[in-house]
Amino acid sequence: MTDLTIRRATADDLPAIVAMLADDPLGATRESPDDPAPYRAAYEQIAADPHQHLVVAERSGRVVGTLQLTLVPGLSRRGATRAVIEAVRIHADERGAGLGTDLIEWAVATSRRLGADLVQLTSDATRTDAHRFYERLGFTASHLGFKLAL
Repeated sequence: MTDLTIRRATADDLPAIVAMLADDPLGATRESPDDPAPYRAAYEQIAADPHQHLVVAERSGRVVGTLQLTLVPGLSRRGATRAVIEAVRIHADERGAGLGTDLIEWAVATSRRLGADLVQLTSDATRTDAHRFYERLGFTASHLGFKLAL
């Protein structure tokens, strides 16, 4: 499918992105597509930060996937820069066709190009299909993650 474009997200893409974030059992409990204000505020912060890369995959003028790539400079690992992949989502009618692979490969290539030494991501413990997907792409389950809601 050669008509795929991966590009920086714009504010006009927010409804499609939020709809994808909300379109699964976990997202349905934590997203509020009917209240665009917090998403617009978050988008403005993301767009203003050069370390943030919120992208969409577009096919035939339609947003069909998204992810956020964040570069984090650090002191550990001899001053390594980490690239963190977050919020990978594929539109329901595009799942299973290779778009997720295209997005992750874009993120890894972009991380290399921007000087990152390591790419990492987290995936909810219940997303076992996603875990197998990331392992097929070469990621290893090397850490145990923790969160604290504030």
